[in-house]
Amino acid sequence: MKRIVQASLALALAAAVVSPRAAAPVRILLVDGESGGPYHRWQVTTPVLKKMLDETGLFTLEIVTIGAAGPATPFTPLLASAAAVVLNYDAPDERWPAESKRAFERYVDEGGGLVAVHAADNAFPGWRGYNEMIGVGGWRARNENAGPHWFVADGKLTSDATPGPAGSHGTRLPFPIAVQDADHPITKGLPKTWMHQGDEMYASLRGPGRNMTVLATAYSDPANHGTGRDEPQLMVVQYGRGRVFHTTLGHDVNAMSSVDFVTTFQRGTEWAATGAVTQKMPAAFPTATTVSYRADLAAMDPAYKNGLNPLDPPRR
Repeated sequence: MKRIVQASLALALAAAVVSPRAAAPVRILLVDGESGGPYHRWQVTTPVLKKMLDETGLFTLEIVTIGAAGPATPFTPLLASAAAVVLNYDAPDERWPAESKRAFERYVDEGGGLVAVHAADNAFPGWRGYNEMIGVGGWRARNENAGPHWFVADGKLTSDATPGPAGSHGTRLPFPIAVQDADHPITKGLPKTWMHQGDEMYASLRGPGRNMTVLATAYSDPANHGTGRDEPQLMVVQYGRGRVFHTTLGHDVNAMSSVDFVTTFQRGTEWAATGAVTQKMPAAFPTATTVSYRADLAAMDPAYKNGLNPLDPPRR
């Protein structure tokens, strides 16, 4: 593993040229370094995401850490030879200079893959290209100017342009996830419904929603500060020739240790990088009534003791 801190603007400009995809294992960049506050501990979750990607044997991983010094610290992920970029990252609009944003847009538009994980949903509220890549987002003062709310009603993707803020969630409790597109490579073969263990269930997300397919939703229960709607949780977006996988799941290590998160993250990264999914569903995948988690991943959080965080609800 190679960790790069505060790389140069020249590399960001060089990233405008995208090389052909290499044979497997493919090169993946995992970007971290900021979380928008104490809410998302990238220092703890990045090693967990790394373990998930490494164990597939499909990827070679390079971690890029971006400092929080402002515009003088541009985004420089060495894009040219990467099959996909995984963002475990959240930052305000001004953190990346315009030339870095243009280079990143060009990378995805010309065929580079992108995986946006949970906190990355919150990033860059005013960057139009980024919001088109992820389809929908929340927080950081997003409102109706970002686009309508998107949700699924009667099996159809539906929008609501009513003015208001973007982004909400209730208490971290287990919740069921329902597949909306069973034919997509990421969700193909997975159960129609499964239980995800305690996590922030994102709702009220807004964005352009252009070229977006919702793979799976969760019901935002009004009894837990919810909207009463089936809210997008797993999405894919076509941005130019680039493939984007956006998961709202994965607030912390506890949530990431849920077997469904592991499976969909691994599959989503392979699809974003290659356009195909070769991985099978693990035998321990959760059912419609029970969660399933990996104690080895949960134990990677220093706050955990014997795989359990006492601040989180029971897993079962």
